[in-house]
Order: sequence, then C-alpha cells, then structure tokens
Amino acid sequence: MPVQSAIVNAPSYKALAASGELADRVAALRALLAPCRLCPADCRRDRLAGRVGKCRVRGAIVAAATAHFGEEPEVSGTRGSGTLFFRSCNLHCVYCQNHAISQSSGVGRLPPDPASAIADRMLEVAARGCHNVNWVTPSHVVPWAAEALAIAASRGLDLPIVYNSGGYDGIETIRLLDGIVDVWLPDIRYSDDEEARRLSGIEGYVAASRAAVLEMSRQVGPRNVPGADGTIRRGLIVRLLVLPSDLAGVRETLSWLKSEVGTGVRIALMAQYYPAHRAAAEPLLTRPVGVREYMRVVEHAERLGFEDALVQEPAASEFYRPDFDRGAEPFADASAPR
Repeated sequence: MPVQSAIVNAPSYKALAASGELADRVAALRALLAPCRLCPADCRRDRLAGRVGKCRVRGAIVAAATAHFGEEPEVSGTRGSGTLFFRSCNLHCVYCQNHAISQSSGVGRLPPDPASAIADRMLEVAARGCHNVNWVTPSHVVPWAAEALAIAASRGLDLPIVYNSGGYDGIETIRLLDGIVDVWLPDIRYSDDEEARRLSGIEGYVAASRAAVLEMSRQVGPRNVPGADGTIRRGLIVRLLVLPSDLAGVRETLSWLKSEVGTGVRIALMAQYYPAHRAAAEPLLTRPVGVREYMRVVEHAERLGFEDALVQEPAASEFYRPDFDRGAEPFADASAPR
C-alpha cells in the first residue's frame, strides 16, 4: 500500500524521506542500472559504468525546465506545472513533437553531479510558484530523478511529483516509485504491438504499458484527489493520443481500460497530433487528425460510460507546439493560462 503522510496535503515522499525509505528506494533504483533493466527495452547495458543504453544516454540531463500551461487543467492550474524535460527517451516515435531533445543523441557531457543539477531545476520551478514538479520522459532516468527528489526534499521541496511518460515503463521501476510519485500521467500509445514496433521502434509495448497502468492505478486508487487550489494532488490520468487512420487503436484501448481499470479513471483524449520529425515518411501520418475521426473516439468513450474524459478542441494540433531552440521556454504559445 502507498505510504500515507502524517502531514495533511504533504506528498508521500516527505514521509519516505523522514523514515530513510526514500534513500533505500534510490539505491534499489540505481541497482537496476547495472545491467540496465529500468524499462521494458531491457538493454542490459551497465550504465553505472558509463555505457549508453538503447535510450542513447548514460545518465540524466534536463533539456528544459519551465512553468507549463499546456497540460491537463488540473495539472497546469493557474501557475503552471513545473515541467522538467529529460533528454532522450526510451521510445523512438517517428512523429515525436519533442524530437529535438528526445531523439537526438544525449551522450554528451553530463553534469559532475547529475542528481544535484536536477534538484536545482526542481527547486527553480517550485520558486516560480508552480503547482507541482512534472518529470517528462523519465522512464530511462528514474534513479537520478529519485535521487534529485531526495536532495530537493531535504532542501524544502513539498510539491507533488508528476510522472509523465510514454507508457513504456518497467513494472519493477514503477513499484519502487510507490509513494514517491503522487500523480501518474502515462500514455497508452498503441493497442497493437506491430504498430508500436513500426512507429516507435519498440517491442512488447501493449503488455508493458497496460501492466504499468494497472500498477499505477493500484497505487493511487480509483479517484483523483484535488488540493485546496483545485489542482491534482494524487491520482492517475491516462493519455490517449488519437493518430490518423486509427493507427493507435484508441477504441480498443478504451475497451481494455473499462474492463481492467474502470470507467471512473480520468482519461485525456488528445486531438493534438500533427506531422513532426520523420512522419512524412509514413503516408498515413502526413496529416492532422480529422474532426470526424476524433469525434468517433469521443463518442466511443461516451458509449462505454467513461465518467471523466477530457476532450480537446479539434484545433488543438495548432497549439502547444514546442520549440526547444528557444531554450528554457519551449512553449511560446503556452506561457500563460488561457
């Protein structure tokens, strides 16, 4: 069962830090790096010895840290989500909108103390007044992120931790994060392994992502918990990106969610796909999602009885497009609440 803090509204990791359990979890996560089995890629490279994993990195580097207003309303709130974008990714999506940082090599120079550098960025977004600390694509760098959290917590951090991943997460890793992560924000990107292999270059995605979501749901329970300011303090939001021509198989995923998690789970039906990175090489990915094909997914969710679905405007693909050449503020069109 998740560790419950004795302090009202305090994140669970505060209790873990006070008991010494957080340090033990960090050590257990670091052990998964040698050989590396953090995620389902299971590349078995000794990353503690400096070898590069299938994720193309040895350690953890924050590519950008910002107050992000383009997340789900209960995540961004009025002051933004304190978003840390980690370099590289364990997915290799041909259509990745963050490809400038996720698909380029991250083998370059690491900070002398990566965990301390990450802790500094976490405290920076907290000082900006953000509602939470949002780890984006952390699946391949979890040990450094957790170690950074221990450092930041010792320096006063008390914001919820959001784990924002592509869903390709190792089940042992997710279990070790029980009580460390407050809000799970995974994608379920595909319902077909062949499409995952073809479009994201990975094996066994469907079983891995579904197992991860089931464990996340077990940890935080069936209902999300809001704070006094209306932002989410604890819970699960499952993101479902609608791809052109139903390549993601979202309706099948919705049926699985209803059967295994329930219709009370918060889902975000995402209409924001646009051709990016190497999508031009895939004939079916060269256009945005049509209004009618997106609405068919929305109507299917309604028929299945989902009670808490976030539906985007059809023009969502025109907004929140990152430009990581801008440096610290990659979302020029999401710099303030709308």
